[in-house]
Amino acid sequence: MMLTRRLSRRVSPDQKRLKHQQTCIGKKPHHCCFDCGEGFAKQKEFIIYHQIHLERNSTAALQCGKGFAASKTLKSHQRIHTGERPYPCFDCGKTFSQSGHLTTHQRIHTGEKPNSCDQCGMSFRKSGYLTIHQRIHTGEKTYSCDQCGKSFNHSGLLTRHQRIHKGEKPYSCDQCGKSFARDSTLTAHQRIHTREKPYTCDQCGKSFNHSGSLITHQRIHTGEKPYSCDQCGKSFNHSAHLTTHQRIHTGEKPYSCDQCGKSFNYSGS
Repeated sequence: MMLTRRLSRRVSPDQKRLKHQQTCIGKKPHHCCFDCGEGFAKQKEFIIYHQIHLERNSTAALQCGKGFAASKTLKSHQRIHTGERPYPCFDCGKTFSQSGHLTTHQRIHTGEKPNSCDQCGMSFRKSGYLTIHQRIHTGEKTYSCDQCGKSFNHSGLLTRHQRIHKGEKPYSCDQCGKSFARDSTLTAHQRIHTREKPYTCDQCGKSFNHSGSLITHQRIHTGEKPYSCDQCGKSFNHSAHLTTHQRIHTGEKPYSCDQCGKSFNYSGS
């Protein structure tokens, strides 16, 4: 009878491991980013344990030691270190470390855009793109320039803006060597060399090498004049025309003749 009780109390190695993992997941949120999967309830204990790994194993320095509550999340995270990408796209062959990233990528091929703006109905394939877009409606601008204080609703726009202060122009034209702060400006510039004019007016058929030029041109047909002078109320279809006009009121004459010194408010004059 006593022998039977002792045998019933014995726990198999698999059961011990399962019980240990359940304890880690439930009560020990600091999971070791190594093969051992050891977990700790306190962050201080976890840091000490991780340091032992770093000292014992030279390859462990390639790992970050970040902790996770679930072993599944840990396994997914470790692919950052191993470079493993087990999820391939069968349309283009691109591979991904997480199934969620593959799902999002495949929307490029399917055209699916499940994230819709409840303000204007515009759709996006990534929820992050929707979040950025919604700042247009809310007016939220969380990214500020520490040089001039100007704010932006996207970190990429702030990075691009800061190049003005730094004088950084990383995009160079391979035809003439001229440099630009924006890749889109370089693309538009290169059309000077290629003579490409992809933007066509559906009213008169005239073509332009820049979308902004087409928009300005179309105001000739629509009669739209969105730029108004706050001095006399006169309106213009181009901001540059308004700037030139305002010099009548300010008396500014920035264009000087190098022969006689006479000044003008317009380069054409």
